Amino acid sequence: MLERLAVPVIAAPMAGGLSTPKLVAEVGSAGGLGFLAAGLLTVEALAGQLTEVAELTDRPCGVNLFVPGSKSTVDLSVYRERVAEQAALAGVRPGDPVWDDDSYAAKLELVLAMRVPVVSFTFGLPDVDEVRRLRAAGSYTVVTVTTPAEARQAAQIGADALCVQGADAGGHRGTLTDDGVSPGGGELFGTLAALRLVAAAVDLPLVAAGGLVTGADVAAVVTAGAVAAQLGTAFLLCPEAGTAPGYRAALRERNRRTALTRAFSGRPARGLVNRFLSENTAHAPAAYPNLHLMTKPIRATGDPELMSLWAGQTYSLIQEAPAADLVRRLDDEARTAIRNAAARFGAE
Repeated sequence: MLERLAVPVIAAPMAGGLSTPKLVAEVGSAGGLGFLAAGLLTVEALAGQLTEVAELTDRPCGVNLFVPGSKSTVDLSVYRERVAEQAALAGVRPGDPVWDDDSYAAKLELVLAMRVPVVSFTFGLPDVDEVRRLRAAGSYTVVTVTTPAEARQAAQIGADALCVQGADAGGHRGTLTDDGVSPGGGELFGTLAALRLVAAAVDLPLVAAGGLVTGADVAAVVTAGAVAAQLGTAFLLCPEAGTAPGYRAALRERNRRTALTRAFSGRPARGLVNRFLSENTAHAPAAYPNLHLMTKPIRATGDPELMSLWAGQTYSLIQEAPAADLVRRLDDEARTAIRNAAARFGAE
């Protein structure tokens, strides 16, 4: 399925309102594949977004599901007091740090019923029966992995393809488990290194993700063996993206560094360094989604120093353009890069 895309570019599922139906439709119309992010949405909201995409385009789209992990047993009282003090300064109260499963089962039933063409999974593995049911409904399944060991696990449950995420990616790390100690939740591989290692471990179509923002990046991972490149940060400044004004302004500054943190959600994620990230990263426990719900009111203030500004390491290279124009530009740049590489090796 992914091997047949006219343009081997996938707009990554970005939760929190960033991936909109309009963005998904525009990417699809230009020959790529757009993804809706089911994570953090209600089932009703996801159904509405899928209906809206169908009204905007007849091109296929994907939906990404967060696989729920086990409940954390970490004591959150100290971190909650810390967040409460910072919330008070912002004029809000912290949220209740409870655990929930993100309505995973109900969302899975929805994508089955609506026969979504591509369904991907992050933060864990679907079970074998779920993969079989999706295949019977005509859905193509993709699992996000970050290491060869995770890739082998995903292959065993029957995934159709893997999304190989490098450590330079923005947003949440797609690790199947968070070790709770390492900054990234486990061993970190750059995108090309992860792609090569996973390709040696499994025989499945691979999508490369992490730090890819130009057509030359797309060409690089395709020539390295990927069937497509998945880009998220590259689309954040598109007018169709649901990127908040303060978030856009921070991206446009192009002078902040990025760092991995659990401060906002309890899972490792890469974002632009701001005050909240700087002051809380060293203190944040591994407890997702508890911390996500705890910090949600603070992030909702819209203050760039308090928001989760997810971005990949190469974010300073992104350009502002309508999504369809961006996909076409990536296609042109990738073709140029491949021609230049062929000429360098003396190919006619």
